[in-house]
Formats: sequence, C-alpha cells, structure tokens
Amino acid sequence: MDNRVIEGRKMYHLDEKQIQEITDYIFLEDKLEKADAIFIPGCARPEHTEEAARLYKDGYAPLLLPSGGYTKVQGSFQGVSKEGQKYGADFASEADFLEAVLIQNGVPASAILKECEATYTLENAEKTKVLLEKKDIHLKKAILCCKAHHSRRSHLYYSMVFPEIEILVHPVVVDGISREDWYKTAEGRKVVLGEFSRMGQQLLMMEGRIAWD
Repeated sequence: MDNRVIEGRKMYHLDEKQIQEITDYIFLEDKLEKADAIFIPGCARPEHTEEAARLYKDGYAPLLLPSGGYTKVQGSFQGVSKEGQKYGADFASEADFLEAVLIQNGVPASAILKECEATYTLENAEKTKVLLEKKDIHLKKAILCCKAHHSRRSHLYYSMVFPEIEILVHPVVVDGISREDWYKTAEGRKVVLGEFSRMGQQLLMMEGRIAWD
C-alpha cells in the first residue's frame, strides 16, 4: 500500500486488477475475418487508415467507408496532424484526407465510399448509414478499423447505429497508447481516461433518443 504524502495530499495506488479493468473496458479487439466493408472513423492522422488499406489489399473487404467532416469543437477541418508532407495538407474534410491516404496506399477510388459531414463519432456511424441506404448497400459484417484507445467508443456508436451488422473491431496503436502501456505516461492516462468523459457526455447529448432497457 502506498502511504506517501506529497504537498499535504495522500497518494493513492491503483493496483494491477484496477488498471486491467480500465484497460479491458476501453481497448477492444476481435479476431479478423473477411467482411463486406471496413468502417473508418474520422481522424486527422493516417495510421488506422493505412491499416485499413492493408486489410483491403489482403482481401478482407471490398469496400472502405471513411467518415468525417471536422471535429465539432473546432468548427472546421484544421488540417492534417501527421504525415502532411506525404499525403498533402489541403483537404476540406477528414474524409477527403482519409481517401487520399487510402489511394496512396494502393486502394482504388472505386472501392471507397466516403462521408464528409460527420463532426463526432456517433455522426460517423449515423451519416455512413444514411449514405449506405442511399446507395442501397446492405452489409452483414463489417470491420471497424480505429485507433486502439478509441475502440470502445467507436464500437459503442457503430453497434448502436448498425445493430443488424456484425462489427469486428480492429484497433491500431497510435502514439504508443496501447492496452499494455497506456497508464505508464501522463499523455496515455489523459487520452484513455478522457474516453470515459467523452462517452458520457455524448450519451447525455442523446438523452431522449436512447431506450435504457
């Protein structure tokens, strides 16, 4: 037990079991299987989309569905946050950027169906569903290719919007924030624990739209 006192405040200790409980809740991963499509939630970074391109080339799915306009808080797409020199930096939306990542990684444009208006994760799923319905595309199984620390939140919303689809989570580690190491750095703790508040806030925004039974 840690009984240290720093600046007049008692220090507490999270044990291995408590850390593991947080880890198991936030970080999801399923066994990869062939599917009808790959969902790609919006992001200004390329890593999970590069992985989605690899999955496409390995024959896991024939259709890729990048989604994203910009972050709701920012109000507009603020630009690429990593690999701008490689993929370019002048994009109107996250989905436009993700499309460029896919194409430069060997995915034909004909295999990409992008959604360019979503401003947060729930909208990624909702607006992607509207797009699929307009195209009269029906999916039975989809791979959700997302950042590892975003896997619980992504799966929550995509599974709510697509209850009829089997969704397989395929996480990609970004910035070293993995299920093994997230708690070892201040940034990892900030990002992972922030997922709890973001999920709670977004679910509260949906009050009246969710049946809790």
